[in-house]
Amino acid sequence: MNHHQVETAASNSEQTTFSQPLFSDVLAQTDFTELQLITADQSRVLQALYAKTPDLTDLAVLLSPQAKLMLPELIARAAELTRQHFGAARQLFAPLYMSNLCANECTYCGFSMSQAVKRRVLQSEELLLEAEAVKALGHDQLLLVAGEHDRKVGMDYFRRQVPLLRPLFSRLMLEVQPLSSSDYQELKQLGIDTVLVYQETYQPLAYQQYHLKGNKTDMRWRLNCPDRLGVAGMDKIGLGILLGLADWRLDALALGLHLRHLQQHYWRSHYSVAFPRLRPCSGGVEPAVLVGDAELVQLYCAFRIFAPELELILSTRENARLRDLLLPLMITSLSAGSKTQPGGYRVAPQALQQFSIDDERSPAQMAEVMVSLGLQPVWTNWHPAFGRGEAQ
Repeated sequence: MNHHQVETAASNSEQTTFSQPLFSDVLAQTDFTELQLITADQSRVLQALYAKTPDLTDLAVLLSPQAKLMLPELIARAAELTRQHFGAARQLFAPLYMSNLCANECTYCGFSMSQAVKRRVLQSEELLLEAEAVKALGHDQLLLVAGEHDRKVGMDYFRRQVPLLRPLFSRLMLEVQPLSSSDYQELKQLGIDTVLVYQETYQPLAYQQYHLKGNKTDMRWRLNCPDRLGVAGMDKIGLGILLGLADWRLDALALGLHLRHLQQHYWRSHYSVAFPRLRPCSGGVEPAVLVGDAELVQLYCAFRIFAPELELILSTRENARLRDLLLPLMITSLSAGSKTQPGGYRVAPQALQQFSIDDERSPAQMAEVMVSLGLQPVWTNWHPAFGRGEAQ
């Protein structure tokens, strides 16, 4: 059964099984025009800052150019809410790239199928060597990443590799191609706690412009992936947009709508959000929209205020100065010592990266910075002594 047959079957099943509309339908029926045109004076921004249950209109206000003029107030409120909900704890994790094989053509990615690079799929012994290298750095939470290739890096591959890695880490996260609800239920049983699936952009014309070939051209299949994760009862679902592809404020509003949809219907799951900025890569495009540091800070502040309980992730794409600035204010989880190529920690350290990183400090150095900022580095999400409970 090919991807489109799977999609049709899954879509039919979802429509008859789900009591609520899928997010693709919600997005298609939403007109963001009024929210985009919203004007806010100082009093309206302050109202959004301290709203008890912020709605999408409040988020639009917090993302507005007017709110950017009040960035110190946004930062103060975001920092206050972060302290209330997370205290001084900050999670550390590392990505482990299992493969750079990809059947998609995405103009912004170094793993695109047309890129003339050496392809590699790590097998069991190589994955264990990489995992040992990551453990030696101090990490106990691992994000497994791969290019999207159903045939060679699909469920058969995950069934072989995830059980090997599960005993080594307190939390296993996954960022691969969108899968079906039944696949996610199986992955949960195998030991995956978290799945990240970034939409890149919620704007159909932009999405079509950047995704030229492969299953990733199917925007609806990707949009509804978090719904399938919610049905599967995944513990944590990660959302995100790639800044630089299109109007970042519009994408952020759509992401806010997506988050609220998921929280309403899959309230047992936890959620994280990340806002990676487009970085240089082999053959990659230049950003169509520049998102500066001030806009990035505004965006993170807006989502902390919009959803105080939300985990906000910051990767090594950003430079050390900015990461150190944001870490005590609103970030709750960050990568450190990252390698963005398969085998990058030990097996093949010279291989081509998916994208360039800007903060090359080791996890130990990052932990020292945290302590100096009055924060508590958290390496372990769970301990074997407590057992592993199943979501109800």
